[in-house]
Amino acid sequence: MMKQSGILLAGKKIILGLMVLSSTMFAGQVNIAVAANVSYVINELIAEFNKTNPDTQIQVTLGSSGKLTAQIKNGAPFNIFMSADMKFPESLYEENIAITKPVVYAQGAIAMLSSKELDFKKGIDLIKDDSISKIAIANPKTAPYGTAAIEAIKNAKIPDSIESKFVYAESISQVVTYATTAADVGFIAKSSLYDEKMSQYKENINWISVDPTLYKPIKQGIVIINNAKDNAEVKAFYDFILSEKAKKIFVDYGYLVK
Repeated sequence: MMKQSGILLAGKKIILGLMVLSSTMFAGQVNIAVAANVSYVINELIAEFNKTNPDTQIQVTLGSSGKLTAQIKNGAPFNIFMSADMKFPESLYEENIAITKPVVYAQGAIAMLSSKELDFKKGIDLIKDDSISKIAIANPKTAPYGTAAIEAIKNAKIPDSIESKFVYAESISQVVTYATTAADVGFIAKSSLYDEKMSQYKENINWISVDPTLYKPIKQGIVIINNAKDNAEVKAFYDFILSEKAKKIFVDYGYLVK
């Protein structure tokens, strides 16, 4: 009897081992390309997603939406693209590179930031002051937030000569670095101000929101790339980003959601 029990016990161990191996085999990785402005909120989003999907690893690549789009078109193995606008994901969908039609997951806003105490009562007109010699801005060719900043400056009727003060950054997150180091002021994603590291900068002293009537709403789109067709884990993360739980997190970081 003891020998038989030993065999049964060994059998249970084998079955348990197979179950563990099986769960490991089905645990996967989802590769997402994420616009730089989302860098401040993405870790919290992933943490919330992993509460119900603990075996799914989310691999994040950050960058400007334009550069990430170019990488995807050249075959980069991303499964999901979270853009800073709708234009870039729409181009992927039109070229049959994305299998889902772009939908808005959040709407962003821009702000002006400086490590210095400036007279922000002047609003966007502050950048015309002679004391402002360097203005950090994301490259509008690849970063939608840079496009929005240029649009706001033009709609504010600020002379074109202001462009001589521009210092271009590769992404909107790099603008934050410039604005707090080398530049006098920078046009940043407002979401970056909700990061704990940014708490030292105070509204109306170090930063202000840019009048939203000066630029078109920054509607940020998400798509699933065609290499992830029928991938359940990719679909689960995509659905999560559009869920009420994710919307609450986006709102906590200064985004607008519907």
